[in-house]
Amino acid sequence: MTDPETFIRSTTRMLPVPGVPEIAVYTADEATALWEKTEEQLGQTGLPPPFWAFPWAGGQALARYILAHPQIVQGRTVLDLAAGSGLVAIAAAKAGAAAVWANDIDPFARTAIAVNAAANGVAVGLLPGDIVGTAGTWDVVLAGDISYERDMATRLTGWLESLARDGAEVLVGDPGRSYLARDRLELVASYDVPVPRALEDADSKRSSVWRFRAA
Repeated sequence: MTDPETFIRSTTRMLPVPGVPEIAVYTADEATALWEKTEEQLGQTGLPPPFWAFPWAGGQALARYILAHPQIVQGRTVLDLAAGSGLVAIAAAKAGAAAVWANDIDPFARTAIAVNAAANGVAVGLLPGDIVGTAGTWDVVLAGDISYERDMATRLTGWLESLARDGAEVLVGDPGRSYLARDRLELVASYDVPVPRALEDADSKRSSVWRFRAA
């Protein structure tokens, strides 16, 4: 079996993120083909999509917002939850965060985060496994595109809300997914971001950044 880094480099290309051209990440040309190659590589079927191989709409909006408002993360400890490619974590590091951690349950994503961070000249620590429900020590928690599936959105929303109550600043990037908990959030910014038509059935989406209310 090819090691994850070699697999990522051989199946994707380093490209500027359309909505955040200051950052480049390893990006797949086509989702289904890469999905099939990943299953073949691991000898498994029914794997989740390769979220790490594309700059998703919510992540692009969140990264754009952080770069435009660096004071949110400057000198602070940051977590990028369900980080995928690591786009948001990289933006936080570029904006001057004291330390940035990225979490994803997918080992391919964690490898993608490492190579993408290195390619962008920033340091991002990796947190493996499912950390939802653990006590947080981060000043800022960032999460893009976490509300497309009901059970996952419910679980993540409850934990993120508890982190906000405990004093963290929690921001979510979302392009209007069905299970976004709007009643617990306040809108802080919106952007039109380019997206892969194969994933979103559109060439661009209106994607917003939301903040969890502390109380």
